[in-house]
Amino acid sequence: MIAIDEVLAASPVMPVIVIDRVEDAVPLARALVAGGVRVLEITLRTAAAVESVRAIRAAVPDAIVGVGTLTTPAQIDEVLAAGAVFGVSPGTTPELLAHAKRSGLPLLPGTMTPSDVMRALDAGYTRMKLFPAVPAGGIAMLKSLAGPFPGVVFCPTGGIDAASAPAFLALSNVACVGGSWLAPAARVAAGDWDAIRQLASATAKLRPNP
Repeated sequence: MIAIDEVLAASPVMPVIVIDRVEDAVPLARALVAGGVRVLEITLRTAAAVESVRAIRAAVPDAIVGVGTLTTPAQIDEVLAAGAVFGVSPGTTPELLAHAKRSGLPLLPGTMTPSDVMRALDAGYTRMKLFPAVPAGGIAMLKSLAGPFPGVVFCPTGGIDAASAPAFLALSNVACVGGSWLAPAARVAAGDWDAIRQLASATAKLRPNP
């Protein structure tokens, strides 16, 4: 199983993907990977999500396929069986965190407050999602969390776009950002895979130079 740090380091942006039709899954994944984005977070927001994970894992070996919107231990078991190699949750519960550890699924637990961060730390997690990032305070919140939690690294998600991503990526406690703009619903519905490939290619320019 891949380490969560490898997932976070693979691309400046982790695309948050909503798939309505299984037949879109493989061409979408191929377009993103061709553009240089290998990490794919397939959200459990549609009936097609789990089967899409299976399809991508079978047909796009270079993709690092994870599943987002995990909220229950049963979902962890389901996505592991489908081939997911990491998971992302919008929040945390003791049961979810413990089951992810037992199952071996690398998890990026969702946090929004200092108490959430402390709960995740108590369960052994130091890599977390800040969600919803912009409503939670955005860059100012991440700077505030850096002081009391110097060992925690975040993937902020929620309200971030290509224009605001570089400012988040410049923070020392941000490894990557989550965003839905790499797989816009209209482009997916139209099968405009080249446009999605171009959006993916542009992500390499988002990380500030050291």
